[in-house]
Amino acid sequence: MSRSVAHQLSSIIPFPVISQIAKQIRIVPLIVLLGTAIPFWVVCEAIAPQSVQAYTARVDLAIDSLPEENYETILRRAEAAARAAAQRSFDQDILVTDVSVVVSAQNYGAIAPVLALEVSRLQWRNRPDPQVWATYFKTARSLLFFGRNSPTTNSPPSSVPPSATPAPPTPDLNKTPQPTNIPLVPPPLANPEPKR
Repeated sequence: MSRSVAHQLSSIIPFPVISQIAKQIRIVPLIVLLGTAIPFWVVCEAIAPQSVQAYTARVDLAIDSLPEENYETILRRAEAAARAAAQRSFDQDILVTDVSVVVSAQNYGAIAPVLALEVSRLQWRNRPDPQVWATYFKTARSLLFFGRNSPTTNSPPSSVPPSATPAPPTPDLNKTPQPTNIPLVPPPLANPEPKR
């Protein structure tokens, strides 16, 4: 038994028409989604912007001592270098909130940190003076051989009579040392031969 069913022509839709309608249905939600998502993102960014990544800029500088230069002159040069480095760091990057500058000096092969400058952008804007914000290292003077000698360090040893070896001249430590050809090991003293 077969059954025949009569269909009305208006209820049968050909497949090409269905596929065109399906494409329309897929495009409309995409347009609605993008049309609402982008304005929503703009509103969220306007209300609560992302946090800024602020950081500290660190700068290490080294300066060499000049001939006939004393320690105070090196300090003034170190302050000027620290001031320039701090200002340059703040000017180059707007995200820098703090600057840390360490200035080291070199004097005839000896290297030591002379000062450290740590300052925030607000402090520097209010008072751009490195002497206010700098920390000075007290031992740098002696480490760079600019320290003062006590009078007892230049006296000859007590076991050798003063007439046997002349005392070396007292060096002036404010002057730059001059290279000399002094042997590192003193020559042995002449011993008299034992009597027989």
